[in-house]
Order: sequence, then structure tokens, then C-alpha cells
Amino acid sequence: MKNFITILVFIFLFTACKTKVNDTLKPEDYSVTSQEIKDMVSFLADDNLKGRDTGTEGINDAANYVESKFKSYGLNPYFETFRDNFSVGDIPAYNVVGYLEGHDAKLKDEFIVIGAHYDHIGKSKIVENDSIANGANDNAAGTSGVLALAKYFGAKKTHKRSLLFVTFSAEEKGLLGSAHLAKKLKENNFNMYTMVNLEMIGVPFKDRDYIAFVTGYDKSNIADKINDYSGEKIIGYSEVSKKYNLFRQSDNYAFFKEFNLPCHTISSCDLSNYDYYHHVDDEADKLDYNHMVNLINSIIPGIEKMSNTPTKEIRLNEN
Repeated sequence: MKNFITILVFIFLFTACKTKVNDTLKPEDYSVTSQEIKDMVSFLADDNLKGRDTGTEGINDAANYVESKFKSYGLNPYFETFRDNFSVGDIPAYNVVGYLEGHDAKLKDEFIVIGAHYDHIGKSKIVENDSIANGANDNAAGTSGVLALAKYFGAKKTHKRSLLFVTFSAEEKGLLGSAHLAKKLKENNFNMYTMVNLEMIGVPFKDRDYIAFVTGYDKSNIADKINDYSGEKIIGYSEVSKKYNLFRQSDNYAFFKEFNLPCHTISSCDLSNYDYYHHVDDEADKLDYNHMVNLINSIIPGIEKMSNTPTKEIRLNEN
């Protein structure tokens, strides 16, 4: 009888402590504000980082920044450290990779990859004595989105599948960072479900009935599923994206080639609504941070549901 009472007391205390932790989790612990997003982009796109070209001190500062954010959000390294090292010729480079294990004994063996490239081109054509291509929309914006999602899932812990958060280097050199990581994961029998990449999410569209598009819209049902999971039309189709085959132009493509699974880029800029691509004026003050927070918050339910469905509902289309 004494042991039975002791067990009951232990269960009560454990439950009370667990409830207390959940009750004290405040919205600001997992959500981000437009000011936070602006601060992230402003750091990454600052002149001090000199355009974040691969192999430079500036991109090393950016990597340190992303790594510190990952740590603060409770992510763990997927490899021995947060850095996945590779080379671009003789130039050392590294993706930054953080990991959140899923909360289901079976589904945690399946992974959703959430990524964005954090490098840029360094310098561009001089305009009014400015040669630094800051890369705010391309792609400090997408990087801030990855960080925002890492913060959310690191705090909420609602994902049954495991999540891999990646910021890629050497995208501007030919998608080299994502190609390196996708091949490495494939060789190690990485059990990927799908890959969602964020690219140029810093400005809104005008006169469209969706917030963002996915590249390779017709290749899978991911757009329909995200909209269904979110309960509203978040994702749409971009004719410009198809015309210029943007599906092949960002880091989703390396994962698609290696795994032959749904791997797409979400973007709110198909170059028809932004004039500063690879331009020195692609700076933090050109972006719309209320739009960015709205987009990030809008896709969270889609990724959250994606991480929890009993079966894999995101599939490639037969054609």
C-alpha cells in the first residue's frame, strides 16, 4: 500500500510539473515578430558582412549567427557539429545544419528538411560608390524564415516527424552546398519525406489570390496539401516560375535529384515584383516585414500538419 501511494504521489508531481511547463509557455517563446525578422535580415544583409560570398569572413559571421540562433532555439547538431563542411575548389565552405528529433517513436525516423541559402554574391555593379550586394531578399529573407520556423518548432515540440533545418552555402556558385548535403544524406540512407526550401520571401505580390508560389507546382500535390492543411489559399501557381524553370534554380533541386521526392521552393518573388536581384540595393530597408511574418505564420500550419500525419500525404504526381 505504501508503495502504491508513493507511485501516486510521483505521478501527481510529474503531471503537475509537466502542466506547469506547458502553462508557462508564452506566445513569444515560439512566435516571431516583424521586428525580430527585420533584425535577422538586417544583421545578415549588413555592409559588415560584405555580401556573404562563400569563403569570406562575412559568411563565417553569418554562419556563427545562424548557429547561435539554432542553439538558442534548442536545436542539436545533426552531425558532430552544426557545420557540414565541403569545398568549392580550394575554398572551404559549410552548410549550417540543425536538428529537432520527432516526438513519435515510429514517425521520428522520417525527416522533413527545411532550408534556405544564406550565401550571396559578395559584390555587384557599383551604384553611387556602393559595390556590396547585400542580398537581403536573396536570401537573408529565406534564412530568417528558416530561423523563425526553427524557433517555433523548437518551442512548441508538436512535430512527430523529425525536422532538419539547413542554411546552405555556395548556392550562388551553382547550388553546391545543397548538392553536397543531399548526396551525403542519400549515401547515409537518410529517410526523407519532403524538402521545403525558402527563397526570396521578402516582398509581396500584387493582384494575386495567393501569398506565395511553389516552384515545380505541377510536380507534386504539395501546394494543395499546404493550402488544405492551412485552411486557406496560401500557395499558388506562377507562370513566370515555370517560364524560367525556377524549380531547377534553387536548393530544392539537388534534393529532388537525389531522392526523387517532393522537394520545392516557396517564394513570394518571381522577379516580376522586385527590381534588385543581385543588385547593391537589395538591402534590408527594401523588404516588407509584415508580409514576411504573415507568410511564415501562414505556412506553419501546413508544415506542422505535414510533420504529424500518420502516412505520407505529400506525393509526386504521376505525370
